[in-house]
Amino acid sequence: MSSVLIRGGTVVNADRAFRADVLCIDGKIAEVGDNLAAPAGAQVVDAGGQYVMPGGIDPHTHMQLPFMGTVTMDDFYSGTAAGLAGGTTTIIDFVIPSPKQPLMDAYRTWREWAEKSAADYSFHVAVTWWDESVHRDMGTLVQDEGVNSFKHFMAYKNAIMCDDETLVNSFKRALELGAMPTVHAENGELVYLLQADMKAKGILGPEGHPLSRPPAVEAEAAQRAIAIANVLNVPIYVVHVSCAESAEAIARARAAGQRVYGEVLAGHLTVDDSVYRNPDFAYAAGHVMSPPFRNKTNQDALWHGLQAGHLHTTATDHCTFCAAQKAAGKDDFSKIPNGCGGVEERLAVIWDEGVNTGRLTPSEFVAITSANAAKLFNIYPRKGCVVAGADADLVVWDPAGTKTLSVKTQKSLGDFNIFEGRTVTGVPSHTLSQGKVVYANGDLRAERGVGKYVKRPPFGPQFDALAKKTALHAPHPVSR
Repeated sequence: MSSVLIRGGTVVNADRAFRADVLCIDGKIAEVGDNLAAPAGAQVVDAGGQYVMPGGIDPHTHMQLPFMGTVTMDDFYSGTAAGLAGGTTTIIDFVIPSPKQPLMDAYRTWREWAEKSAADYSFHVAVTWWDESVHRDMGTLVQDEGVNSFKHFMAYKNAIMCDDETLVNSFKRALELGAMPTVHAENGELVYLLQADMKAKGILGPEGHPLSRPPAVEAEAAQRAIAIANVLNVPIYVVHVSCAESAEAIARARAAGQRVYGEVLAGHLTVDDSVYRNPDFAYAAGHVMSPPFRNKTNQDALWHGLQAGHLHTTATDHCTFCAAQKAAGKDDFSKIPNGCGGVEERLAVIWDEGVNTGRLTPSEFVAITSANAAKLFNIYPRKGCVVAGADADLVVWDPAGTKTLSVKTQKSLGDFNIFEGRTVTGVPSHTLSQGKVVYANGDLRAERGVGKYVKRPPFGPQFDALAKKTALHAPHPVSR
């Protein structure tokens, strides 16, 4: 029997904060209460003056992703290990089939890649094309493999972009199965046209990237996906909302009673589009991701969306390409591999910019960094809550601790950090995964291959009464 007692901290859940010790035995939280006794041989973590929170859940990562002719620097081991160093104990990554590739073939490939994970993981599966086999494989994935969300790229024309026919068929099938459709909302046709326009004008550097993907392109796709979901009466989750227009589209739909959920990236909350105008190509290209970083005025809209409850989760879209890979677009910005890091920095950046500024309470921080994702993807309270019976995935958070974020000290294998030089107050002192201390005051103890695949049960028939359109909830208790 392995046991860890976290003593003297303040437990913070999404609903309340309270003084308590937390006892973890054999990978589960055994007890939460006052003055708990440590079992013989237990490791004791002193959390005096610190918070004890659910480990972060990053619902949007891309480890070992083949994309634009290359593969990301971080694989499932290095990426999840970096996450543990920052307090993130679970990731939901993406299986992305090639056009016409059977979904199950792609899923088996990604499952094999993920066997090296140091932390727990799960998968969204992308629907990149449509025929009867996709319809069938979606059923197999939900019923046998514990996949309850499907991704749809509305961008990347001539590659993995979904047309409206595919969206309609897949959304309808997801509803039948009790799964959540998710969308990358950018109008791929407009992006393709605007990229050509920029290049015709001689704009070839990274500054062309945001110009070819303006907020209106994102907003149109978000509104279209929301409208399709509304007609079909299926909930929808919009990933990496980056601009005020998309946030407003989600808020309008929710005000009308539609079940729409929004995700925000730590980068979009804190980094603005001035980075693309830096004369250093490597620096500007290091920030190329889609949707791009926006004018700073959009950041307030995103924070307000989180505060108001129109936006629900925070993620990173962790997708690390090195300078040599980014250099493929040296003479053509549309060939720069899209992606940035952040799985290690997300919690600290959001705490510093959210809690320390008064935008968020500690409980609201827990909601947007773990609990809401666990609820939306049906693994709550197994994950996302400090409660007896839950997985012992925890972060002991030092609100007074400071750190300067830098590529020189990050655990990620990427060679660029979009938060470079930012000093944050509020950092993890300890991270527990599966009841083991895997990070302690700078000492990362990640183990290759110990991460477990997390099955996410489908929601009940037609999402257990779609009349409950405005509440963020987990329709079923999760079996363990």
